Amino acid sequence: MGGADGAYGRGSGSSLRSHPPLTPPFQGGEHAGRFAESAARLAGLAGAWLGWRADEFWGATPAELAAVLSAFAGEPEEAASAEDLARLMERFPDG
Repeated sequence: MGGADGAYGRGSGSSLRSHPPLTPPFQGGEHAGRFAESAARLAGLAGAWLGWRADEFWGATPAELAAVLSAFAGEPEEAASAEDLARLMERFPDG
């Protein structure tokens, strides 16, 4: 991806600037193993639940993955109201 001069992008006309070398946790730091494990787990779940192939998972942004998983999960249920809770406590007293 980066050329010999450290520039990223394609050809000499790239509008992307040079970037400094990566430092931990991105390059061998203590968090690198946890990131790799989490990413592999998410890739497996995306394959099992969504039918995504590896290239589809790795090509998606975190926002895209979150949007798909939110739609897949459906609408969250409403929390019990105070009246619901009082009714349940009356029906099932601890005692």
